[in-house]
Amino acid sequence: MLYILAFLLSLVPSVLIYIWLRNRHRDDVLYKKSCGSALKRGIFCVLPILVLSGVLSVLSGALKAALLKDANILVHKAIYTFVVLALAEEIVKYAAFRLLLKKRSRPYSWADVAAVMVIIGTGFGLIEDVPYAIDASPGIMLVRGLTMGHVAYGFIMGWFYGKRLYTGKKRYGWIAVLLPWLLHGIYDFSLVPELIEFNDNLVVIAVTMALLEVVVLILMIRFFIRSRRKERYQQPVISVIRTENESGT
Repeated sequence: MLYILAFLLSLVPSVLIYIWLRNRHRDDVLYKKSCGSALKRGIFCVLPILVLSGVLSVLSGALKAALLKDANILVHKAIYTFVVLALAEEIVKYAAFRLLLKKRSRPYSWADVAAVMVIIGTGFGLIEDVPYAIDASPGIMLVRGLTMGHVAYGFIMGWFYGKRLYTGKKRYGWIAVLLPWLLHGIYDFSLVPELIEFNDNLVVIAVTMALLEVVVLILMIRFFIRSRRKERYQQPVISVIRTENESGT
């Protein structure tokens, strides 16, 4: 009973984030539909992620057999966490994000772009929490529920992609993909048991990454509160009619 209660409580922060962001424009039906679509896309991201992870796992296995068979186990684990896990998840979420924006059922502001990406991360995070909860302690479930890694990575991706659209500078599009991938990979690698066995002091990396996720979540809340008063966050960066300047990374 305690495990079930802890699991349900761990879902509450993510659900509240979704409800809060969905209600940013209370009378905008199209915006609410976009939020619902973003949540569904995040949930269904798990299917293509499984496929892509499988492909990348085979490729990394071939690389290991051909070139890295004598490498340290930590090298193999780094490749697995950064490529098979983090890269697959961030690429698929980014693809779902871009496809949603291309529907263009309504104009999107910088803040709207960030919001829908956060919701995609929320949807995927809710699904990912289910298998992780099977062998986790109640404490770990609650920590995952409070740190909300995929929500944090989603905000980083959405914020930088919104800035790419606002400024027209493509480098922010690249940052929108690469920074969440890098942070995600470091976090996953920090939880590898072999890393702690190598030096138990390295547990500080996992703690630092968890705290960083909390900091990003605080910055996210601050951004959406302040965005109501900042014109640059509210003016459309994506119009309903597609233009050439809005395509690309």
